[in-house]
Amino acid sequence: MPGYSYTAIDTFGTEQSGLLDALDAKQAAAILRARGLFPTGVSVAGAPVDKVERGLRTRLEKSVQRPGSTPEKPATRGLKMELRLPFVRLVGAKALAVFTRQLATLLKAGMPLLRGLQVLGRQERNQGFQRVIEALAEAIKSGGTLSEAMAQHPKVFDRLFINMVKAGEAGGVLDVVLDRLARFQEKSLQLRGKITAAMVYPLIVMGVAVLILTGLLVFVVPKFQQIFADLLKGAPLPALTQMVLAASDVVKNHFLVTLGVLVVLGFAFKMFKGTPAGAKLIDTLIVKLPLFGPLFLKAIIARFGRTLGTLLSSGVPILPALLITRDTCGNSRVAGALTEVHDRVKEGAPVARPLEATAVFPPMVTSMIDVGEHTGQLPEMLGKVADIYEEEVDNAVAGLSSLIEPILILFLALVVGTIVIALFLPIVRIVQLLT
Repeated sequence: MPGYSYTAIDTFGTEQSGLLDALDAKQAAAILRARGLFPTGVSVAGAPVDKVERGLRTRLEKSVQRPGSTPEKPATRGLKMELRLPFVRLVGAKALAVFTRQLATLLKAGMPLLRGLQVLGRQERNQGFQRVIEALAEAIKSGGTLSEAMAQHPKVFDRLFINMVKAGEAGGVLDVVLDRLARFQEKSLQLRGKITAAMVYPLIVMGVAVLILTGLLVFVVPKFQQIFADLLKGAPLPALTQMVLAASDVVKNHFLVTLGVLVVLGFAFKMFKGTPAGAKLIDTLIVKLPLFGPLFLKAIIARFGRTLGTLLSSGVPILPALLITRDTCGNSRVAGALTEVHDRVKEGAPVARPLEATAVFPPMVTSMIDVGEHTGQLPEMLGKVADIYEEEVDNAVAGLSSLIEPILILFLALVVGTIVIALFLPIVRIVQLLT
């Protein structure tokens, strides 16, 4: 048998190396695992080819790469890091989902937690996130728990993440919980992507409309104003024309004032939304918007079901799970309803009845939760609620895509047509005066 040199990690995270006899590198790795070691490098004696670690890295890349996607080049990722702005989150949702999936893959493969964090820290391109991962590894090396270490970085790991990790540590199933958490994050990213896709087209069309309107008011309308002044010789203009000319004067001659007013209104809106009453009013109006309101509500319900179901299936108690779901639902109206549900459940009531009493969730949702409570399958039923409403979001996005295009075309025609009519009304009067 050929001799193989190896390096491996034992259950205490200590690196060991040595020689053993095996038919091939695969058998050598199996022998090491049978001894309770995790191989990080196996090669023929005298030929340092780290096939095991290279294979492990390949598995990590495949575990987070979706079909049809192209791997990101290191140079591109480095550029993204350099262009990171100070007000942008240190770690994006996608990067955190990738980290969670990779760590779950390593732990399922049998790698110790400390070694897994060290491997992920070395390959992380985002220097800020790399320092966070290294801090997690140092905390584990000092005898702390992963959840305690993550709690020191609240801007990276939210309450949901920390509580699920804590539940996984308590139950000894950290790899399973991380896998659930990774699936939850991936589902959330998909849902967010669908909502973004539904909003991108209208926003682009609205932006084009604003540019066209600005161009007409700044460059076209003033020329007609001079023509009207020369030919009508002080005769009164139609009301619609006067409105368009006044708007042109504001945009062209008072641009900075207009911009300042818009900025002030934006800050005032943000401050109003920061108050409890303002947030509740705005969030209520959002879910009642025509066309987009039902889409937002379905997305909120899907997130509620996915979050609460994932927390409960990971071993988080119902009361903390409700509070975490409340804090991550993204809508103050739904958050207020979940606070009421939490208080009622704390008094001994089931989840379905107080949830129905809030009149926020549709009857189908409360009925499914009621069935889940009676059958002892509440986490599974919440997962089905999330699946149903995520599919509803898909259908709503598809319906909006076909419906919103003619509406936006009509809107553009109305804006441009109003300006054109306003400019031609005085021309008709000029023609009448000339004849």
